[in-house]
Amino acid sequence: MRVLVTGGAGYVGSFTVRRLLQHGHTVTVFDNLSTGHRQAVPPECLVEGDLRDADQIDQLLIVQRVEAVIHFAALCQVAESVREPARYYVNNVLYGLQLLERCRRNGVGIFIFSSSCAVYGVPPQVPIPEDAPLVPIQPYGRTKLAFEYALADYATAYGMAAVALRYFNAAGAAPDGSMGEDHEPESHLIPRVLRTALGQQASVDIYGTDYPTPDGTCVRDYVHVEDLAAAHVLALEKAVAGRLIAYNVGLGQGYSVRQVIATAEQVTGQRLKVREQPRRGGDPPVLIADNQRIRQEWGWQPQYTQLYDIIATAWEWHRRHPHGYGR
Repeated sequence: MRVLVTGGAGYVGSFTVRRLLQHGHTVTVFDNLSTGHRQAVPPECLVEGDLRDADQIDQLLIVQRVEAVIHFAALCQVAESVREPARYYVNNVLYGLQLLERCRRNGVGIFIFSSSCAVYGVPPQVPIPEDAPLVPIQPYGRTKLAFEYALADYATAYGMAAVALRYFNAAGAAPDGSMGEDHEPESHLIPRVLRTALGQQASVDIYGTDYPTPDGTCVRDYVHVEDLAAAHVLALEKAVAGRLIAYNVGLGQGYSVRQVIATAEQVTGQRLKVREQPRRGGDPPVLIADNQRIRQEWGWQPQYTQLYDIIATAWEWHRRHPHGYGR
């Protein structure tokens, strides 16, 4: 299949691009490289550009004869979205809708959307099933949900096959250390912990120690980036014309911030200094996926089921590439 991957030079996007190529798809990566990395994708696949340029998108869809789009390109920092909601609505909703409309006009039949567990807000039950109430509590989650609604309406009205993958906390790296996570500034917990182990920062900040959890810190479901990539490739095969289908992509097991730090200490063999900080805005106490739907309907099975193994792959990347992709 001929696939356009927006934001394909980013963390999850680049792993998905590699897996698509391994499965024989023809891939065009569209990325403005604001947070993605040129080195993360094959140079022959990369087209540098921005979602705000509708004419460039049109040209790509026509010239490349694109059959499917996998849409990763978005702003994704929860705390930042609380401070700067306008940026998030413009980037995640307005530009997303522009892309979706160009896909409709050019006959793109399949649209796979990188959604988030943030659409659930503070869930009434955990693990969280897909039919849980959709009540996001911060702008980031609201922008993801807004685009899901638009995508569902487009699928119904225009016959598009659409999938929203609501994934939980992406983590890990390629087992051989060749690809991994590289953000600047870095807000994700596991890379911050491993940067501390490398001596690149003095301590790990824990944001909130008074949550209603066993140790007072937030609990999250960490799913390996390779398993996320596999779900996106499956989505191309499983998408159904005329409807949007939504799936959780998570491990189905939660770990607190303190558990992540303790596991990282086991992996690295180092004792890490921590600093307790106030809560950040928009952080739910517990987010754990009920992943039974994607397991049963698609046969998706996570290959990385232990937090230790997930962190070990990330540690291999950070040890080999302490400054990320060549920075």
